[in-house]
Amino acid sequence: MKSWRSARRQFTLALGAASVVSIGFFVYGAWRNHSAAYDYLPWNLFLAWLPLVFAIWLTRVLQRKAWSSWEGLLASVLWLLFLPNSFYMISDFIHLQDVRTVDVLYDAVMFTSFIYTAVLLGFTSLYLVHLELKKRLNEVQSVEWIGLTLLFCSFSIYVGRDLRWNSWDVLTNPGGLLFDVSNRLANPTGQMFVTVISFFVLLSITYALVWGGTQLLRESRWPARAD
Repeated sequence: MKSWRSARRQFTLALGAASVVSIGFFVYGAWRNHSAAYDYLPWNLFLAWLPLVFAIWLTRVLQRKAWSSWEGLLASVLWLLFLPNSFYMISDFIHLQDVRTVDVLYDAVMFTSFIYTAVLLGFTSLYLVHLELKKRLNEVQSVEWIGLTLLFCSFSIYVGRDLRWNSWDVLTNPGGLLFDVSNRLANPTGQMFVTVISFFVLLSITYALVWGGTQLLRESRWPARAD
């Protein structure tokens, strides 16, 4: 247990270091281009950290209380509402064509740094919740819940990118958000299906690789080398 906690702490520090590197890329790029046109990247990365914060909070709550407690439900709702922000950053690649810069290849590296870190943050938080689900449900049921979560994230990315809604609009403008979402569900478009399905497939396959890889590492027992 102690080694697991130590590994989790080290990985969290690594995510923090990756975030610092991304910010460094942004600062240098802004200085080189004499423009802070990509200033939304640090903000989006901050939003990508929130699901991990809420997932850690949830795991600590579940150590002493039931999932149905008000703290467990609140942490779960906040985690689910902000989780799509981690994967939403993948769609930020479209902004590479918006600004004329000194070196578009450098900007591509900068975007990849932000997006890679954000996606890792999202999958890390999803992994923590998945572990908690496995303690309470069988394998199939836990996978079904993860699948529904990724489908929700995929649709939320569409709502954010195409309909221009944010996570906090659930609290600040729930009526407008509900109207827009229900209207689009009643009158779906081809673009909606392409966006949701493509993101769902991408996120599902990638998370399956993450889950499978971590399980393989946890279950492996390397034989000691003979002296």
